[in-house]
Formats: sequence, C-alpha cells, structure tokens
Amino acid sequence: MGLDLSILVDNLPLFAQGAWLTLRITFIAFLAGMTIGTLAAIAALSSIAPLRWLVAAYVTIMRGIPFIVLVFLTQYGLPAAGVRSPALFNGTVALSLFAGAYYTEIIRACVLSLPRGQWESARAIGMSPFAAARNIVVPQVLAPMVPPVVNCTMTMIKESSVLSSITVAELTFQGLVVQGNTFAPFEVFIAVAIFYWLITGLFGFLAGLLERRLNAGRGNRTLSPLVARYLILEGRTAR
Repeated sequence: MGLDLSILVDNLPLFAQGAWLTLRITFIAFLAGMTIGTLAAIAALSSIAPLRWLVAAYVTIMRGIPFIVLVFLTQYGLPAAGVRSPALFNGTVALSLFAGAYYTEIIRACVLSLPRGQWESARAIGMSPFAAARNIVVPQVLAPMVPPVVNCTMTMIKESSVLSSITVAELTFQGLVVQGNTFAPFEVFIAVAIFYWLITGLFGFLAGLLERRLNAGRGNRTLSPLVARYLILEGRTAR
C-alpha cells in the first residue's frame, strides 16, 4: 500500500493551523496549571487542615476521572451554571485543572524531599517562610522538578487532542476535517502523528537543555551572604 504524500502537502496549512492552536492551548494550560499546582502545593503543605483536605479532594478527583469526562463536564456544566463561553475556553480550563493536579503532586513531592532540618534552620536564623522558600527551597527543587514536569506536560500535549470532541480546532480536529475531505485516514493520521512527535520532541529537547543548565548551575552558583550564613549554621547544627 502506497502513501499519497500529496494529501499532506495540499492540506499542510490546515495541519499547521491545528498544530499552532495545540501549542497555544498547551502553553496557556501549562502556565495556568503551574499556577494552580504551586498554590495548591503550598496549601497542601500548610498547617491549615481544611486547606489540606480541599487540595487532597481536588487532586483525587482530577486524577480519578478520565480527561474526556472532565472536558464534557466543563463544556456542558458551565452553560448549565449560566456561564456561556466558547469551546476553546472550556477546553483550556479543563486541561489546566487536569494538569494542575499533577503539577501539585510534583511540586509537593519535591519540597518534601528536602531535609526537614533546612526549614527549621531557616526559621532559627529569622527567615520568613517566603525568604526560606526563595533562597533555600526553590533553588534546590527546580532541577529535580524538570523531568516529572516535562513528562506531565508531554502527556498534556497529547491529551489536548481530546478537545477535538468539543469542536476545538486543534491538530486532531484538523486531521478529522482533512480525513472527511479526502477519505484517506491512514495518510492523514500519519501526518497528525508526525506533528505531535515534532511538538513533543522539540519540547523535550528544550527541557533537556534547561535541565542541564540548572544542574550545571547548582555546582557553580555563588551563594548569597544570607544563604552562606544559613549553610554554616546548618553545618554546626548537624555536628
């Protein structure tokens, strides 16, 4: 069976439009999901029990239902609540909420992996929680966070194809349009698969560069006087 490459060439603008929309949706959902994940992780690590319970319920629900069900709940639930919004908005909200639950667990796990004594030493020298997070926690968790965040985001890129079910004109939806016009599903979805592979491959390459840079910076970073003082105190405490 031969491949008709003219189908890809003739419909390249449609595939490109779909790929561009997929990138835009993913970028917005990544920013929103990381914001949700950061705030939810802070709440999950707080001493306020109701906040911890609320985050636990959110994470459990998001991880326990299929993404397509969440998409339909958002698409049809918002109008039922009196909120009229385009399918693109609804789908992006669903993807952001879905990704945010996984980002929450990634951030929470990375913070919990740090020795408890670091927080206690930071408080002992008078650091506020914000200063401790900025000067001690964040620099140490950024590099370990990159691989799981990359994996989660790659999954999010591919899960965005589900938005075609609510007529969002992303890459998979454009593939369905081309397939309906050409009656050549094999060629069309080979092309769609190649576009997804290129998008995720480029993202993985850029993330790898970032991870290597962060790991290299950890060994060469010049410590601020505040952090240097903290490390000296921590060493004395350990002895």
